[in-house]
Amino acid sequence: MKTVKISLNSIDKVKSFVNDITKFNFDFDLVSGRYVIDAKSIMGIFSLDLSNPIVLNIHAEGSELEEAARAVAPYVVD
Repeated sequence: MKTVKISLNSIDKVKSFVNDITKFNFDFDLVSGRYVIDAKSIMGIFSLDLSNPIVLNIHAEGSELEEAARAVAPYVVD
């Protein structure tokens, strides 16, 4: 598993993010405060406070994790 912070501060970013990660067969979770939602759920993402960076947990290992990390790289913030 890998944890990164991402920013989804526009509707277009949310749509492209979900499109980028739905091709993977493992889980992605978004954590905002005490809420944990499925990152593949557009409705779930819009229920979060998107004005601040969100923690993304990628539940993969090895080459799958590397491929997923490349897919989410455009959304990652420091």
